[in-house]
Amino acid sequence: AITAGGWFLQQAMHRIHVLAKHLSSSAPSGEGIFPGAVAACAAKTPKRVLITGAAGQIGYSLTFLVASGQMLGHCQPVILHLLDIPQCEAALQGVVMELQDCAFPTLHSFVATSDLKTAFSGVDIALLVGARPRTKGMERADLLKANVNIFKEQGQALNQYASRDVKVCVVGNPANTNCFIAMKYAPAIPKQNFTALTRLDQNRAVAMVAARLDA
Repeated sequence: AITAGGWFLQQAMHRIHVLAKHLSSSAPSGEGIFPGAVAACAAKTPKRVLITGAAGQIGYSLTFLVASGQMLGHCQPVILHLLDIPQCEAALQGVVMELQDCAFPTLHSFVATSDLKTAFSGVDIALLVGARPRTKGMERADLLKANVNIFKEQGQALNQYASRDVKVCVVGNPANTNCFIAMKYAPAIPKQNFTALTRLDQNRAVAMVAARLDA
């Protein structure tokens, strides 16, 4: 007699077998889902993805999304370039250790550094997250001044070391201004390759218009 637990185990194994058989029939190389699909993915050229401020809260969260394939797909190998300031070196090494623990199949390799040349060399995608945060008593103008040098240097690094077709997304606030600064100092990169996360500003503008119109 089969116990309830044994019956559920049998059903689970049967479903796994059916799923594996179905996937195997459409595997890229015809060798089965595991050797075929893995071989096809491994043959792809890895994309180099830079995350600045990688030891910070937002950069840290993005790191694992990119490494696990949730940004570029589960069949696209990535080489992560993690950049942060020297004062955050210990925290950045902690991120590296967690990546090693995860052993993501899509993570080809990684670079963790505080050196701009090393971080920006050959990158295909740059997520510029690291920025000077707004502290108590700081006006927006003060925030802009504090971030000019950061994004000037990163724009110059993009221009000098990154892929000529690099796609740049600026996250660090004020994102639109920081994006403009980086773009200005990277004349070799097409302007259409730059974008910024300004949804917050858009939502605030919509709310202000709605309040004015009493909508």
